[in-house]
Amino acid sequence: MLDLDVQAPKQNWSSLTKYLFVPRSEEEDDRLVDILNSLILIVREDEDHPLASLMDVIGTLIEKYEDDHVPELRE
Repeated sequence: MLDLDVQAPKQNWSSLTKYLFVPRSEEEDDRLVDILNSLILIVREDEDHPLASLMDVIGTLIEKYEDDHVPELRE
């Protein structure tokens, strides 16, 4: 079994939840879109930027929410 030290993420999670969460409403989805847009301005096309993977994760969360909740995007 993989030995994970979950204490470090546990200590930092409350500060991360302002930026990283599963959207459960249109307002939360809009909030993530705003965060993603800000990250795009910072990261640009630098795949080695420290925030690039955060941008990918947030994009995936937005995509999942919108696939499930925005009918016109499903077509």
